[in-house]
Amino acid sequence: MKTGQNPTIQRYGTVAIVLHWVLAIAILTAFVVGVTVDDLPLSPSKIKLINWHKWAGVGILFLSVLRLVWRITHRPPTLPSSIEQAMPGWQRVAYHGVHHLMYLLFFAVPLLGWAYSSAKGYPIVWFGVLPLPDLVAPNKELAEVLIEAHGAAAFGLIGLVGLHVAAALKHQFIDKDGLLDRMRPGR
Repeated sequence: MKTGQNPTIQRYGTVAIVLHWVLAIAILTAFVVGVTVDDLPLSPSKIKLINWHKWAGVGILFLSVLRLVWRITHRPPTLPSSIEQAMPGWQRVAYHGVHHLMYLLFFAVPLLGWAYSSAKGYPIVWFGVLPLPDLVAPNKELAEVLIEAHGAAAFGLIGLVGLHVAAALKHQFIDKDGLLDRMRPGR
């Protein structure tokens, strides 16, 4: 057994692991594109990236629904009692709080972006094929509020992702309790 491995660690199932990592990559990529596109001058390339960002947002929303349904219908493995008992109370609260807030923002960020696009009068046609309904009527003032909320929620989500990653790395390299193995791809 390698250092840090814990034979009592129950792994997440393959579907949960795939949804976790695909959603993580999609969120990080969409965030980078969203931040980058803000600073670009108006051009066909910028419009292409904006559309890609919207498509990614709808994809993230879809993946989030799948992930939530999977989690509700497939109970995740419990934390090993040795790890849970070693955690101070505030860490247990943070563990659950960060996960709940991330799930909330998995939905809020793309829905706010979609609502912004609707309020701005820019339709979303997913991958240039599937037109999606507007969430709100065009409204310039509402669009300004929604884009600010979308950006704040996106930065909040990235901050929570950073906390999540830091906690996983702490467990891996400081606590050496093997907790990261629960969600690591492969075996």
